[in-house]
Amino acid sequence: MQLDALDWKIIDILREANVPNSSIARELDLSEGAIRQRLKKLKDSGVMIVRGLINPDILENQQIAMVAATVAESSFLETKAREIAELLNVQSVNITTGRYDLMIEVLVDSNKGLVKFLTEELSKVHGIASTESFIMLKGYNKYI
Repeated sequence: MQLDALDWKIIDILREANVPNSSIARELDLSEGAIRQRLKKLKDSGVMIVRGLINPDILENQQIAMVAATVAESSFLETKAREIAELLNVQSVNITTGRYDLMIEVLVDSNKGLVKFLTEELSKVHGIASTESFIMLKGYNKYI
């Protein structure tokens, strides 16, 4: 599906908050029905997924960390990514190119929580050859 300028305007408005269709329609000078149809098309096609996001800046003693991992055998890359995605605290897993095979985003309770994730959760996934962790200090514009 190709997104047109109107699709991007709707997505941009929704990026900041859960805005009623009537407000979007007013801002874009369209009918509420037209907005509802566009949103349905975006959702049905899989382009837009509506989910609740966690804002770690608001939560006390919570931080986002990225764990870069290499998989021992590349033939197990997708299997390991899916397995890791099911672990507690994992927000997302991305298969990547370059130095690492996977980038794992986790929400943890401080540094101790990251250590616990690495030693008690990720270590149970057989076939992970190495990891490197990065603490995210502040994030901006995470999603398009």
